[in-house]
Amino acid sequence: MSTPLSTPLSTPLRATLSTPLRTPRPAASRVATLARVRLMPGDGPRLVDGAWWPRSVDLMAELPRMLRALPHSWPQIVHVTVNSAMWSDFPGRMLIANHVLQLHRGTGRNTPSTVCLLAPGRGRWDLLVIPPHTDEAEAMRLMAGAATP
Repeated sequence: MSTPLSTPLSTPLRATLSTPLRTPRPAASRVATLARVRLMPGDGPRLVDGAWWPRSVDLMAELPRMLRALPHSWPQIVHVTVNSAMWSDFPGRMLIANHVLQLHRGTGRNTPSTVCLLAPGRGRWDLLVIPPHTDEAEAMRLMAGAATP
């Protein structure tokens, strides 16, 4: 199930963090803090709701960055399911912005290269996860395809 919570295709690929930086950082440092997320516009049933291209396989570093880049209109995500084979080891939960996020390991064919974001009673969003080592041109093609209705 998807809800009308998405970013139009015209939105830049790199979304900035929602928390402002307190001290100016060099441009190269700021680029490393940007999440590479693209969301499909509109509402309705679909296989994926967008794509995420993390910079590393460290879920504990990448997930908070991605969640902060989601639209402010989205409800609070409470559960996240990822393919455990794709990520370095991670705990069953983590604290992000003073709320506990439950992390679940998926190993079946339902989660081969996706992340499932769940806000109970509010919605579920499945994003294609593009491996961090993917060539930039290929990653951009995959992200555009995942965000096209």
